[in-house]
Amino acid sequence: MNSQTKVAGVILAGGRARRMNNQNKGLVNFKGRPMISYAVAAMAPVVDYVLINANRDIDQYRQFGWPVISDQTGNFDGPLAGILTAMIHADADILVVIPCDSPLIRSEHLQKLLLTCSENNADVAVAFDGARLHPVILAVRARLQASLQDYLADGQHKVADWLVRQNLVQVDFSNEPEIFCNVNTMTELSKLEEANHFS
Repeated sequence: MNSQTKVAGVILAGGRARRMNNQNKGLVNFKGRPMISYAVAAMAPVVDYVLINANRDIDQYRQFGWPVISDQTGNFDGPLAGILTAMIHADADILVVIPCDSPLIRSEHLQKLLLTCSENNADVAVAFDGARLHPVILAVRARLQASLQDYLADGQHKVADWLVRQNLVQVDFSNEPEIFCNVNTMTELSKLEEANHFS
């Protein structure tokens, strides 16, 4: 990224979290802190500003000090709806996107996404763990807004299917795939808290 490139961070916290008893995942504590606080800490050194995409508990999310934006519809339309909302609101050339429930992701991982996107002149750089893509951990150029709007308007919602239509580069994190541990259930939360690889 050159010094003129504006970068917005987008934290996706807009889901229903059915498997977490409909709790708002970003507000569930991991090692004594709300999960979203790890995402904010990872984002802040890397981006010009952060947007939190949330569809409920808006006031609680505002307490983390960044604007909170909600999807265009109230249908909980998935991650792409959150990314589109961020593209509409953001005054930025590129967005770095992560979910609110992956507390092991750090600033250097996000920096690698941005750098790989820039070096390859790609429109999207998406995290790859050596076995599979992690399609909601990505850097994406804001100029893809029209493409994404058309895709969603067509009734499509799968993130990976939209991504493969773009000028895409995979960012290799196969040396540390554990950073992609995300929390979908209270059992997974307990297991991750017990794991020793988190400092």
